[in-house]
Amino acid sequence: MTPSDPGSAGIDLATGDRAERRRRIHPAWWVAAVAFLALLGAAGFRGAPGALMLPLHEEFGWSTSIMSLAVGINLVLYGLVAPFAAALMDRFGMRLVVSTALLLVALGAGGSILMTESWQLLVFWGVLIGTGTGAMALVFAATIANRWFVRRRGLVMGILTAGAATGQLIILPPVAALAEGIGWRPASLVIAGTALAAVPLVWLVIRDHPEERGVLPYGADPETYVPPAPAVGGAVRRALDGLAVAARTKAFWALAIAFAICGATTNGLVGIHFIPSAHDHGMAATTAAGLLAVVGIFDIAGTIASGWLTDKFDPRKLLVAYYAFRGVGLLLLPWLLSDQVHPSMILFVVIYGLDWVATVPPTVALCREIFGDRGTIVFGWVFASHQIGAAVAAFTAGVVRDVSGTYTWAWWGGAALCAIAAALSILTRRGAALLGPRAARPGRSDAVAAGRVDDGERIRDM
Repeated sequence: MTPSDPGSAGIDLATGDRAERRRRIHPAWWVAAVAFLALLGAAGFRGAPGALMLPLHEEFGWSTSIMSLAVGINLVLYGLVAPFAAALMDRFGMRLVVSTALLLVALGAGGSILMTESWQLLVFWGVLIGTGTGAMALVFAATIANRWFVRRRGLVMGILTAGAATGQLIILPPVAALAEGIGWRPASLVIAGTALAAVPLVWLVIRDHPEERGVLPYGADPETYVPPAPAVGGAVRRALDGLAVAARTKAFWALAIAFAICGATTNGLVGIHFIPSAHDHGMAATTAAGLLAVVGIFDIAGTIASGWLTDKFDPRKLLVAYYAFRGVGLLLLPWLLSDQVHPSMILFVVIYGLDWVATVPPTVALCREIFGDRGTIVFGWVFASHQIGAAVAAFTAGVVRDVSGTYTWAWWGGAALCAIAAALSILTRRGAALLGPRAARPGRSDAVAAGRVDDGERIRDM
């Protein structure tokens, strides 16, 4: 390849013109932009059923329990599909996996207009939309960041994570308005049409590796960069092998348990139970819902900032700070709740919003640092623990409310869990240090830093 080749825009593989390179946008940024749109849509698709529950109840008389079961299946699959999706992306490519995922979402949303029985809700909302959005979960973002970027990885991961958080803010309001104005079926068709419209964009822009565009990853050094070896073996086996390798390390369990606590203290506790807890204190449900919307807005800024910080600072220290701030907020929450919105509650909402999924970029960075080429698959399993933690916390907090008549012990239990997560984040240092270039044995630093040490040697080091 010569510098004049069209595919070489973005980086000079030989002796090309540096000025020309600076004038052109690296293809990695276009790939990241389309990934952002796909993640934004996936988050909106996953949350859209919540806006359709009331119309379905009014038309079919289905209970809240059966509709909640469908949403529960959706959430669990959203987490459990992630590691297998990461392996499928390694084996068959991101374009095929993400395009298929969008088609599943379209089938689930579009097919739901034909529903007549409640079990069909479990299939369309739970299985199809849960599987489709799970295949476009944060493992997709991690794959893009790890393959296409050397510099700005943390920032890109923060932006893509923010896209996943922003989806509900953008897609849910029009879906809810359509469902209320002209019916839930047109709203479902809008979701299906949006998913289908994204397929050609993904197919045209997304590529699995920078080499397919004739460039190196953004920020890679042409003198030292070594392209990753192509994936071999079945996707299911790769996903399970990744779990088997990771599960033999203390670092994996520290990350997985801490991220489960992250899910418990965000989606599980605050996301599900903040509104009823505020209502217990006399606050109107609409007011409490508005406060949660503010959490979502500040979550965008917090996640992007966390990505930038991950590029600058030790991700372990960031996780300790994030979990500590979250724990303090939950500890104080019972005294902050009242029938009116006051400045201290606004401060809680802002801080909790900035901290909501700020844990994602440093967690992805640690998975990559510790597990090398398997890092994305391992993060898929860590992300699955996040969803399991959310489900357990959502159920447990409800039991606490029923037994004690208050959510206070649930909030304090979440604060205690955050202290545990902060401690576990520190424990990941030992495994990472042994795999990092500074602590590597003589003659191995380059191979370790590049993630090319074989799995047996990694485990012996751990």
